Amino acid sequence: MFFIAILNIGKTEYSMKAARMFKPNTKFLIVDDYLSMRKIIKKTLSDIGYTNVVEAFDGHNAYEKLVENVNTAEPIEFIICDWNMPKMLGIDFLKKCRSEKAYEVIPFVLITAENDQRKIVEAVKAGVTDYVIKPFSPALLKSKFEVYYKKLSAGKVSAKVV
Repeated sequence: MFFIAILNIGKTEYSMKAARMFKPNTKFLIVDDYLSMRKIIKKTLSDIGYTNVVEAFDGHNAYEKLVENVNTAEPIEFIICDWNMPKMLGIDFLKKCRSEKAYEVIPFVLITAENDQRKIVEAVKAGVTDYVIKPFSPALLKSKFEVYYKKLSAGKVSAKVV
């Protein structure tokens, strides 16, 4: 079950888009084995003004997308990833990213039903930027971006490309 807000009407759409934080062509990588979840996240990004999105269905596929895009004019700059996926878990994909120089500072948000405190601690120790527990609202996801952007603007975190 997911909470989905209709964000494309009236003042809500304007306020969501007016709050754009990163450059308009920021490239996001959405990683989830469920197409419906990728669509929800993609719609949320679109509603806040971001349409440059690459999708992957598991951690291995996501890593391939990272490699394909690393030396392009528009590398992937933000990762939103599910935890539980076949082939490679989101936490393992996070650890792989953090272990490689080219990807170690890309913001990485885990979106998952995993709310076990030990899992959250594991993600924090692995270097997750933020953690969102399902079900979530588009407004919550947007607020996570805002928090990260404020930290970035204040020099409290570093990012390779934003």
